[in-house]
Amino acid sequence: MGLAAAMITLDNLVMGYRGLRVGLPVSGTFQSGSLTAIIGANGTGKSTLLKTIAGLLPPVAGRVLFADGRRPRIAYLPQQAEMDRQFPVNVIEVVAMGCWPRTGLLRRIGPRDQRRVLRALERVGLSSLANRSIEALSGGQFQRMLFARLLVQEAPLVLLDEPFTGIDIQTCDLLLAVIEQLHRDGRTVLVVLHDHQQVARHFPETLLLSPECPVWGNSADVLSRWRGRTESRFHSTAYIRAV
Repeated sequence: MGLAAAMITLDNLVMGYRGLRVGLPVSGTFQSGSLTAIIGANGTGKSTLLKTIAGLLPPVAGRVLFADGRRPRIAYLPQQAEMDRQFPVNVIEVVAMGCWPRTGLLRRIGPRDQRRVLRALERVGLSSLANRSIEALSGGQFQRMLFARLLVQEAPLVLLDEPFTGIDIQTCDLLLAVIEQLHRDGRTVLVVLHDHQQVARHFPETLLLSPECPVWGNSADVLSRWRGRTESRFHSTAYIRAV
């Protein structure tokens, strides 16, 4: 079997806000259909990287390149703290928003999309809460709803920023299963995480952003280097390789 094609190439990318850099330059590739954890200390640019790939922030320097020369459809899930939970909508209405890239904002969704929405709600265990106001949801229920919307979007590129923060273990396990299914379906999935055990168990590839140098590759290798770095503060040249 041949190597997968690169979906995203980071070409000496420097990330930041309003021209102020965050972290060190990063170069390498995310292969199409890959599942990659992004880890690192606070302030190293993990969330900034996702926003730059999504086109929400421009690069300070360098480039983000996509296969075929254009950004693919993206399902992006920011941190829960960035979301307004007071908006007067119910669960099924939020999940149906995942149809907008295909239907537009003003068109009613058809029977096929309605079935897609109902299947997504069932997949995350929220069928019985379809008509509940979102402000009445627990943190775990709210995150399940957002994952259902991701499923409806059917985007080839999925970006998740700390999706397991503040949720119960049962919901975390369910959402990890959803992520693994997206990977099996051939989606390219990038997830910002803090739990290294989750990384080791569920993510084949890892990008470590650190103040010294980016480390990018097989998760076992990257986590081993990270442990060695935190224990001995080892210094070396940047280890960058395509994933």
